[in-house]
Amino acid sequence: MSLDCKSKKQPLNKVTHSVRASQSVLQYGVGAMVDFPDQTLMTAAPELWESCVRPIHDERLEKALHVDFLGMPDGEKISKDGNNGISYARFPEWYFCPKCRQFQSINSWVDEFKHKASSKAQEYDPFMVKQMRCPTCKQGLVVARIITVCEHGHIDDFPWVKWVHCKNIYGGNKPICSSPKLTFKTGATSTEGLEGLVITCESCGVKTTLKGAFDPEIFQNLDKKYNNQYDFSCTGRHPWKNESETCTEYPKVLQRGSSSVYFPVTSSSLVIPPYSSILTTKIENSQAFEAGRNAIMAFLKMPGIAQEMKNQFLDTQIGDIAKKVALEIVESSEQIKNVLIRKWKSESEEEYSTVSVKYRSEEYEALSGEVALESMAGDFQREETNIEDYNLPFVKQISLIHKIREVQALTGFSRINPADKSEPIGKQGHVVSVKKNDTNWYPAYEVNGEGIFIEFDSDAINEWRTQNSELQHRVELLNDNYKKSFIGSHNPRIITGKFLLLHTISHLLIKQLSFECGYSIASLRERLYCSEPAEGKDMSGIFIYTASGDSEGTLGGLVRQGRPDTFPYIFKKAIESGMVCSNDPVCSLSLGQGRDSLNLSACYSCGLLPETSCEEFNIFLDRGTVVGTFKNKELGFFYRQLYCNEKWGTLPKSQNEKTDTTPLAETILPKEGTGINYTDESFINIWSNIKQWSDNENEMKLLDALITESAKFNCKEKPIGEGEFITFSSNTSYKASLLWKKSKVMFFSSEQQEDYDVAKKSNWKCFIGSDETLNVDDILKNLQGV
Repeated sequence: MSLDCKSKKQPLNKVTHSVRASQSVLQYGVGAMVDFPDQTLMTAAPELWESCVRPIHDERLEKALHVDFLGMPDGEKISKDGNNGISYARFPEWYFCPKCRQFQSINSWVDEFKHKASSKAQEYDPFMVKQMRCPTCKQGLVVARIITVCEHGHIDDFPWVKWVHCKNIYGGNKPICSSPKLTFKTGATSTEGLEGLVITCESCGVKTTLKGAFDPEIFQNLDKKYNNQYDFSCTGRHPWKNESETCTEYPKVLQRGSSSVYFPVTSSSLVIPPYSSILTTKIENSQAFEAGRNAIMAFLKMPGIAQEMKNQFLDTQIGDIAKKVALEIVESSEQIKNVLIRKWKSESEEEYSTVSVKYRSEEYEALSGEVALESMAGDFQREETNIEDYNLPFVKQISLIHKIREVQALTGFSRINPADKSEPIGKQGHVVSVKKNDTNWYPAYEVNGEGIFIEFDSDAINEWRTQNSELQHRVELLNDNYKKSFIGSHNPRIITGKFLLLHTISHLLIKQLSFECGYSIASLRERLYCSEPAEGKDMSGIFIYTASGDSEGTLGGLVRQGRPDTFPYIFKKAIESGMVCSNDPVCSLSLGQGRDSLNLSACYSCGLLPETSCEEFNIFLDRGTVVGTFKNKELGFFYRQLYCNEKWGTLPKSQNEKTDTTPLAETILPKEGTGINYTDESFINIWSNIKQWSDNENEMKLLDALITESAKFNCKEKPIGEGEFITFSSNTSYKASLLWKKSKVMFFSSEQQEDYDVAKKSNWKCFIGSDETLNVDDILKNLQGV
């Protein structure tokens, strides 16, 4: 790691000054302050630490954000060189000595250190980076507690020198002296709070306290009172990139650790097919791809080049790069070329953001199975279930997502007020971009997890909405509150009854799932899919997932809770939990609570989650839409199940009943890119190839029959020879002599008994050559036609 100090990077202790990759994108992202053991620093602009990131890719997210790649801090790159790591700027800059009480900026402390410290100490630590100690008292320095912040993202130290001279309590305001020397002391009286903190200028004798410093209009009033003698207006500073700009606003005073100092603006994306394939990942991780991408992007950004020439250059380079990548990863150059064309030449006619219906609908179609998957291998692994086994009201489909990769990119931040994800970055001045316009990447991190996708019956939700007049009244009330809020005034949006319903169900389910499967609530997240047909796609779904595992994902606990023998019970308990809150009847009858009154019947006791788990920062929640209110139980979507004894459906699990211990069928995942492609091979040769290696009498008889009747297979799907596969419950690799992907059939030679024993527990049809009862027709009838 490194520190930006007077245009020079100074090495920091890697042990004491390190943060996790996720922290560098979220709470400790660019422009945020980080409290290290001996000093407080601010994460610097990403351009200053590009050398320590590892490129990660999500094609959809890169195109939505208009960047070439996303950068994740890489521990290996940081550890190789003590000077290479995430860079930080010194902020706040004012420190005081707890012994002599001297109070000055870090530059003044460094100047004093250079005058008083020995030459050996100066050589070891010339800028007081490694040891923040008073040169006179040798005591560790303490950073100032308060700072000034502007709604346009600017931040600066509290104007200590101006404040003490303007607010002098003895004799009124004084002009700022030529060489101010401040001390910071606690008052001798018993006064507590801001009045007990005394700042004195030892040079001219002025003294004041911090009384009134947190008044929102204090600086504006002082300038008005003294005719702008001191100029308390915003300085327009961006310490994280060492720049300043003109700003006409007046800043507000906040405590350094206040949550209002920094609100990260992130863009989140799920990596879905075809972008999640193993081939795509191998291409993106190759050195040839990285070198080729850099060369192409450098050429395309050169000024004065005609578009026709750019297209010709791109066509030529894609072919050359595909060949180089093919040699490196040992894959088909033609397949690689198709992926590169998709990455670099496919252009959408319309731009779309990560919160748009179009962007979310692509994920919705992958999660729900509307889009057929070419392969189950890769970063996206979905298992379809039979919804009849769940027998839950209003639930249309449940999908078990065994593996999912999520990428989160830090695109900007705001101060004082949180920004909506849809607010434009760099415009209006409220959301500050973390990078320069010509920088081609954003800080990001990726995690692998698992999840449960629940799709609800849109027709049932629409019927409930149209027959419920009070629901419309509650929706209008919430929309009115939103329009009056800071976020609503900058980002117009319509909240629907369907959204309130899905969001509240999601929170209730996360709480219940956490209780059942042992994950902490903070390690579970929601992703809401809610839109109307008029928006281009009718979506009514919830995706609850873990995204806190390592590169291999989590251990399957959440998916296990989504099985038919478990999930119906969890779903019922989650809905029933919404009937009771320790703050009822106040919570149930509330017409506005929480931030800007953007929740109705939902509070910390019943509906709120850790903010990292909620897409909407714990707003737009209402238990009334799910279970009704004290005054009107019929308002609830599940009114009949909760109050009219209408059946929930089969609930196999109960705390006092035995559960079905019948093992669930394994799910087979063919490994992409393995085995021999027999598409152009005749079945006579396929069966003959297996026979030449066989020494089992029963198997040889069967293969003779298959060779004799091979003409019957001519219109059937061709298999993969020596195809490898894994199961969801294990990452162990197994092999079948022949594997038919579409037909879900495998044939094992007699020596593959162990692999066959694993595969026969799955939902695939499996045969082994040593089976005495096996005949040609048994195999033939299970194969699909071409």
